[in-house]
Amino acid sequence: MVRKSFVVRSLILALPLAIAAGCTQPQTDSSKVDAAAQQSAESKQMAMDAMAKAQEAADAANRAAAAAEQAAADAQAASDKADRMMQKSMHK
Repeated sequence: MVRKSFVVRSLILALPLAIAAGCTQPQTDSSKVDAAAQQSAESKQMAMDAMAKAQEAADAANRAAAAAEQAAADAQAASDKADRMMQKSMHK
């Protein structure tokens, strides 16, 4: 009977330890989470900066295209004027 009592007592004492060991979860390392969040924030800022620079480049390209179109129109006007002057001088 001593053995049975010893086994029962041992099980009663071991049961809470076994339950506690089985229920523990690995703790999340907050420094890794913080580092990942920081890296994510930096990446987001870099992406936003790149988008802003791309928009600036697109705006500059649009201004250059408008200037080129104006220059082409001015060149065509000058060519037309030169043609009119040439024809006018030939009619004399």
